Amino acid sequence: MRKKQTRRMLINAFRTAGADKIISGYLLWFFIAALPIWIWEPYINSYGDSLWFCFASATTIGYGDYHAVTIVGRIITVILSVYSVAVIAIFTAVVTSFFTDLARSRKEESTRKFMDELEHLPELSKEELEDLSRRVKEYQKKKQ
Repeated sequence: MRKKQTRRMLINAFRTAGADKIISGYLLWFFIAALPIWIWEPYINSYGDSLWFCFASATTIGYGDYHAVTIVGRIITVILSVYSVAVIAIFTAVVTSFFTDLARSRKEESTRKFMDELEHLPELSKEELEDLSRRVKEYQKKKQ
């Protein structure tokens, strides 16, 4: 259940940030950009080769087996490369923000539970008091 909830929260983080639309638009651009590359570039003979060229350009790997020689191909390659860097930066930012928020949420949840136990201290059993004492000692060791 926790994995599903975390996955759902991550998807919601992408939606909230609008990154889902950016990534969808990027994927659409990627496949559309491969068409004029295939048509205009003389050394790219298939749509599959054009997709490979776009992948190598987008990831900045640039294997060199294909390269743009026409102005149209070069312009599309530049746009694709810049767009790729932006999408990777946005993706990284959203994932980082998600995990920061998740850690903060877990810390707040733990603090709330701890404070609730402290509020009901007289009602706790001996075992619960010992567990609370143990957790406080562990927390103090971590702080040092």
